[in-house]
Amino acid sequence: MLEVVESKGLGPSKRKCGAAAALSTSRESSTPHLRGPSKHKDPGFDVNDLEGQILESRRHYNNISTLLEYIRLSEVNRFRNHEAVLALCRIFSRLMARGSMTAPQQLDKNEGMIVEWLRRKYEEYCDNLLDSLANGTHEEKRASLTILMQLFREETSGQKSNEELTWKKGTFPSIVQAVASPITGDRIQETFIEGYVEQCSDIKFYTFQALARFASTQKSTVKLDGIMSMLIAVNDVDDSEERIEPLYINPPKRKHSVYSRAAQRRAAQDAWMAVLRCSLTDIQRKDLLRAMPHRIAPMFLKPELLMDFLTDSFEVAGSAPLLALSGLFHLMQEKNLDYPQFYLKLYSLLDFQVLHYKHRSRFFRLLEVFLASTHLPAILVASFIKRLSRLCLGAPPSAIVVVVPWIYNLLRNHPTCTFMIHRNSDKADGKAGHPAAEFHDSFRMDEDDPMLTGAIESSLWEIETLQSHYHPNVAAISKIVSEQFTKQEYNIEDFLYHTYSSMLDAELTQAMKKTPVIKYEIAKRIFVANKGETPQSQNLVAQLWGFET
Repeated sequence: MLEVVESKGLGPSKRKCGAAAALSTSRESSTPHLRGPSKHKDPGFDVNDLEGQILESRRHYNNISTLLEYIRLSEVNRFRNHEAVLALCRIFSRLMARGSMTAPQQLDKNEGMIVEWLRRKYEEYCDNLLDSLANGTHEEKRASLTILMQLFREETSGQKSNEELTWKKGTFPSIVQAVASPITGDRIQETFIEGYVEQCSDIKFYTFQALARFASTQKSTVKLDGIMSMLIAVNDVDDSEERIEPLYINPPKRKHSVYSRAAQRRAAQDAWMAVLRCSLTDIQRKDLLRAMPHRIAPMFLKPELLMDFLTDSFEVAGSAPLLALSGLFHLMQEKNLDYPQFYLKLYSLLDFQVLHYKHRSRFFRLLEVFLASTHLPAILVASFIKRLSRLCLGAPPSAIVVVVPWIYNLLRNHPTCTFMIHRNSDKADGKAGHPAAEFHDSFRMDEDDPMLTGAIESSLWEIETLQSHYHPNVAAISKIVSEQFTKQEYNIEDFLYHTYSSMLDAELTQAMKKTPVIKYEIAKRIFVANKGETPQSQNLVAQLWGFET
């Protein structure tokens, strides 16, 4: 329980706060004493009475300490008494509107101490709200966010000459930092972004700046997750209009950065660059690469600043190199950036592991986009076709059924490469039609440059080999390359999600048109010969091993 000393009349209390004690020696006529909080054994005091006393006379300012102490007593539920929290919000809003928390130009010592004391209590109140914003329930977080944003608006209303400093040093940076904390959760981030960031351009501008400062000094990868999630959730700056409206606070009369969309983009670019300079985990890097084409790159005024991050991602194991190529391809298409090594990097990803990769569907979806242009050199396209055909010889059936339709589409779009289908042998010695045993494949599998592999002079004998595959579905789909190209194009999405399980289920559930005729004899014994059997008629196990009975 809060233990305070009861005061009588308007005289000074026996127990005073720091500001009240300092003012006790001053004259009562010039500066009234700050009366100590009333004694309440029961925390259910009348909050409205305390609020009315505070707003009536500053002699009752110590009632602010009573309300703050009562909030602190609610350890299990910080907002057990919502009236106390809302009362303090109204009290500080009124005091800021009156100018009671702003030091005047001609300030005596006693007035300065009162203003300083009120500011300390206001900071203490805001700290309680920020703690609830980070650790409370979702309802408490929403209430705390609303109150803090309202108090911040009151802060800026009387400080038009220092509005820039208020945005950067006041309550707002602490609000953004609390919302960006991972323990706050995505729901309150969504509330803040949808309710404030996306509605008011000045909040969006200064949110970018605050997140840039936090990221530049952030060493914790856990806290960096919260910053990344906030930046990814913010929508792109719209270029449809020149002037930005509305604003959360009264706009300054002079020209300000919040009016410029270029400044908005520059602030977002600085925030993202601060994140990209941090020490990222592999998971964080992949999350950034996935968001690169749609969320990050559109924010940049200078997309070329992303090149270093994307090229460095090639050295990371797993799916990061492919995701980096996706970001580079977006910059090449949308921002007209030049990266001559793009297809060389893409070709280097085609190794024996790519068809066993768990993200195989994403790889082929992007690969289809990268090679969709009909203006690509036939030599380049032939290298990709030939290399994937060779990799199919050791690939699982679920991967082969994706590669073959993909090759069909490439051959359909690049007719020059169809000569690879009909070429049966090499003319290395001047004679055509060599036996298969003497056939020499001109394709160089170990060549890193797709323009120098010699694939265009080779043939697709690998696809013909797959027509004798043990799996009937693979054998059937491999024959589409040998038939006439009557189909316009295959939809790769229809083949991406096949697995061993799905292909086996398809075979087991397939209706038989005709029951196969099978001749078999059920063995009565497995490890030893049946009675009357000769050694020649024994089963294979009994022939290879002898078992004593």
